[in-house]
Amino acid sequence: MKNKVHAAIKSVIIHDSLFMALCALFIGWSMGGTSCYSFRHERVADIPPKTCGFTLPPIPESITEPSRRADYLAAHYWDHFDFTDTACIRLPHITEQAFVDYADILPYVSAAEVTLSIQRLLRQAEKETSGRMYACFLELCDKYLYDPNSPVRDEEYYLPVVRYVLADRRSGEAEKIRMNYTLEQILKNRRGETAADFGYVLPDGKTGRLHGIRAACTILMFYNPGCHACGQTIAALKASPLITRLHADGTVAILLFYPDEDMAAWKQHLADIPAGWLNGYDPQTRVEKEGIYDLRAIPTLYLLDRDKKVLLKDVNFDKIEMWLEKEFR
Repeated sequence: MKNKVHAAIKSVIIHDSLFMALCALFIGWSMGGTSCYSFRHERVADIPPKTCGFTLPPIPESITEPSRRADYLAAHYWDHFDFTDTACIRLPHITEQAFVDYADILPYVSAAEVTLSIQRLLRQAEKETSGRMYACFLELCDKYLYDPNSPVRDEEYYLPVVRYVLADRRSGEAEKIRMNYTLEQILKNRRGETAADFGYVLPDGKTGRLHGIRAACTILMFYNPGCHACGQTIAALKASPLITRLHADGTVAILLFYPDEDMAAWKQHLADIPAGWLNGYDPQTRVEKEGIYDLRAIPTLYLLDRDKKVLLKDVNFDKIEMWLEKEFR
């Protein structure tokens, strides 16, 4: 389903005729939970919608360049949504689905316009006097842009949300404290910056450091032995012909790093890791104790360049493979 959504978005940026097809597509994960949880007790029938619906804005025919079309779509995406109609909050097939498709558009939008678009969205939602619409869209932003289980998460997209909340007049002190902490985590090892260095110990007792790895790219994976999701990611890395080739010729190094202290569990699963990979642990658990990396969920994957600058942060395996395929095909 995810690939179909991306294909539709690429097309919709070029062809207006596919707009409604895009709205009809759902990301499988997206509707697994509830939207705007604070309002679940209110039934839709209690407050009938006034104008609740969602219509994508038409892109002027004069705008033909795909990147400019994407920017225009992001800038005007919410133009026809009634932010005053709080009944829309309880209609996930309209409001949440519109947000899901909006999140899928953002990778095709310039960084500057992403920030402006998200700020514009929150400003419109905040104008609704009860505060319910603003709370709903903040939850949607958290669920899709920041939740570690979201397939479309991206901290760079959530950063404007954090900064907006820290500057607003509606959020309370507790929320601002939480957002200040989130801001600190997002700014750690950010894309384009040099990843924090750390040491590791290999199964044979040899030691090394992240910055000492010599390869054009390094896949850094924080993991726990026996973790189901970690096992799936390791299996995907093993099964990828591209990554196997790039690792074999020295282009890509793979460092699996165990940040916890249960060494018995780590040793029990050593056979799960290919011999050519670096599989290290942290004897002082310094990375975790000092919070050098934000490990909200395991596994956490990074892609680093030759100088250990962050190319991708906290992403799914698919995104790493797609980046490498584009760069080294």
